[in-house]
Order: sequence, then structure tokens, then C-alpha cells
Amino acid sequence: MARVLFVCLHNAGRSQMSKALFDSVVHGRHTSESSGSRGDPNGHVHPEVVEAMRELGVDLSDRKPQRLTRDQAERADVVVTMGCGDECPYIPGKRYLDWDLRDPKGLSLDQVRMIRDDIARRVEGLVDELDNST
Repeated sequence: MARVLFVCLHNAGRSQMSKALFDSVVHGRHTSESSGSRGDPNGHVHPEVVEAMRELGVDLSDRKPQRLTRDQAERADVVVTMGCGDECPYIPGKRYLDWDLRDPKGLSLDQVRMIRDDIARRVEGLVDELDNST
């Protein structure tokens, strides 16, 4: 079982979608967390992200962004970063993947759908790789 950590800037879009899509595919074979290098626990997931995920039957409306902790990064086997750059902690011995994805904040629903679908393809590839290496 692999532990994956999805990290973006605010934990209000890309990393939330990634975790939700990952969890829906793995059915407990692997675990995941999501956080943001600037996550604000008083914030909320972007409304356009909530709507795009709702179309897939996934409700993110009650999710609260959280700030990345070093402990989360240390627990992870794979850290997937999305736009947090140097703000993401580097832990030697961890596998890092950087997904170049546009921040969905303020984008149209059609644009967010394209990001969501891109994430879904990337998640499927990651899960296939994890399933074949464990």
C-alpha cells in the first residue's frame, strides 16, 4: 500500500480534485492526503471546483483546505506537487512528481472540467504504476 500526498498552493482546487479522484479509483488499495503550501483552514474549496466534481458525483463542498505539514510529507511515499514550487518541503528519499496544472481559481466551468479530466488521466496513470510496483 502506497501513501500519496497531493500538494498545491492553497489546497482549494487541484490537490482536492486529485485526492478525490485518486480515492475513487484505488478503493482502499492505497491512501492519500491533500494539503497546500499556503492552505487556509478557514478557507473553502473553489466553487467552480466543487461544481465540476459534483458532476462526477463527488461532493467537495464540506472540505476545508489545510496547510501542508512536514509530518504529512514524511509519511508519504509519493509527493505530487502542483504549482507550489519551492514552498513544498523536500524530504530526501521521497519520490516527487510535479504535475504542471493550471490553478482553477476563477476559471470557467469548462476550463475547470478540462483540468479535472487531465487530473483524472494522471491519477489513473499513477494508480496503474503504484499497483504494478507494490
